[in-house]
Amino acid sequence: MHQYVSRVVDLTDPGLNRIYGMSLDEARDRVRSGDAARVRAIDGSFAIVAVDGIIVRMARSLDRPMRYFLAKRHEGPALYVADRIDTLHAALERDGLADQFHPTYTRMVPAHHVVEIQLVGCPDPDPTYTRFFAPEPNTIPRDLDEIGRRYIGATAHVVARWLQHVQATDPAAAIGVEFSGGIDSGAIFLLVYDTMRRLGLSPARLKAFVLDMGGGADVEQARRFLAELDLSLFLEEIQADPDDIDVVETLKIIEDYKPLDVECAAMSIALCRGIRARYPEWRYLVDGDGGDENLKDYPIEENPELTIRSVIDNRMLYQEGWGVGRIKHSLTYSGGLSRGYVRSYAPTRYFGFETFSPFTQPDVIEVAEGIPFAELTGYDVPSLYALKGEIVSRGIRAITGFEMPVFPKRRFQHGTTSPDRLRPRLGRSEREYRRAFHSLYE
Repeated sequence: MHQYVSRVVDLTDPGLNRIYGMSLDEARDRVRSGDAARVRAIDGSFAIVAVDGIIVRMARSLDRPMRYFLAKRHEGPALYVADRIDTLHAALERDGLADQFHPTYTRMVPAHHVVEIQLVGCPDPDPTYTRFFAPEPNTIPRDLDEIGRRYIGATAHVVARWLQHVQATDPAAAIGVEFSGGIDSGAIFLLVYDTMRRLGLSPARLKAFVLDMGGGADVEQARRFLAELDLSLFLEEIQADPDDIDVVETLKIIEDYKPLDVECAAMSIALCRGIRARYPEWRYLVDGDGGDENLKDYPIEENPELTIRSVIDNRMLYQEGWGVGRIKHSLTYSGGLSRGYVRSYAPTRYFGFETFSPFTQPDVIEVAEGIPFAELTGYDVPSLYALKGEIVSRGIRAITGFEMPVFPKRRFQHGTTSPDRLRPRLGRSEREYRRAFHSLYE
């Protein structure tokens, strides 16, 4: 019988893993085992490939995209793994296998799952998925003060752990918060500021970067937020011109075509470009990504697929989409923030930043999933929308002592400039963006 020879090409960067309390080798052994409880116990952010003979297992955190492509060779299958589609394509080109490639043939490892592939030849069996993070719903009493204390307390814990890691590896590093004065970025800024003081780190290393493209509401909101807390000295305004937005560049960087993610990523690119031009050596950025998902704060009426019951009753719907094994789940892109996190990850990586999103960490999501949303809202949409500001502001008061200003929700791309200035550069349909992205590989 012909003996197939399998090959695994791991193109992920192990230096991007932030793992606490164990080595990368130990974390890889846990992924290799396929044991969900052992993988869940990996503390931190990671994207790991582990090989056990012909079996390959892969697992990642919510804040780390991880893609793979299974190529066919005469001598046996070859599995390529990377964080980007273009990295996979370049590797296949080098190995003379690019004729097999199309971006839709790539696969995304869904967050919070161990993906197992057996490289046994042609045809290879479908991957299997084992969930390693399954937070229990409705575990917290119906008490907004207690909910806020637990939610922001968990966030403060992961912020402190990250700051201690930065301090140990880069003691003089400056810390930037991507800031708008909204609930999520506002809470993260106050937690970073308060935690730095508690750890004895100089707050002079901290800045709150707000993007100003002219005529947007975020700059004034950011000024008001910090002025009310007598913290205005930390604000730094980054100016950019909407005419400089390049849709093709944005599609190349994020490798996706969902309109809201394209718009958000275009703003992130403008902000990162402005920070990098002003501070060539800046490394660390922190953001509030994941806060809307945790507290279910998206306009339900804008998505005809959703009802308030589907949002409240489906575990981690906004984090994971409809979930692995469902008809609506995209094998190429995953779903929810598991897919959409590229809007944060890709622009910051492109400009050489290391980003951290505290609200995406499992210990924080676990608290959020324990909130009794149905009891607190009675499945009333306005009550759900009002909940986030109450929970976060109470939590910030309990953990930091600050009375945090709370402003109405506004998407990143809607606060940087007026819609009339953005419309000529953005605002295309998903079909148009998808066609433009796929054309990059034609």
